[in-house]
Amino acid sequence: VQLQASGGGLVQAGGSLRLSCVASGSIFWANAMGWYRQVPGKQRELVARIDRGGGTNYADFVKDRFTISRDNAKNTIYLQMNSLKPEDTAVYYCAADISQSPWDRDDYWGQGTQVTVSS
Repeated sequence: VQLQASGGGLVQAGGSLRLSCVASGSIFWANAMGWYRQVPGKQRELVARIDRGGGTNYADFVKDRFTISRDNAKNTIYLQMNSLKPEDTAVYYCAADISQSPWDRDDYWGQGTQVTVSS
């Protein structure tokens, strides 16, 4: 199983970006998927999470600015980021709880995509 994240880049404060993450490989079922972020010297933190049924959880610092969504047919999640702030600058990682059979599940991580917000 591989997770491929894309969509990061450089944007001015107040701007928008849309991240995508595609899970590929031997996938029986993609369970919860989500986005995390990390800045140097700090722990990786949850940004947003979405379960297979569409239920979502957001970190307080992104509520009302970021929206997570998913396309189960494509094993893909998206993160629409609006009203970006310089403090949103980080490497964003996607993660997924994947079942390769009806009897197992495991966590997988993508390679990360850099988001830089200039003031």
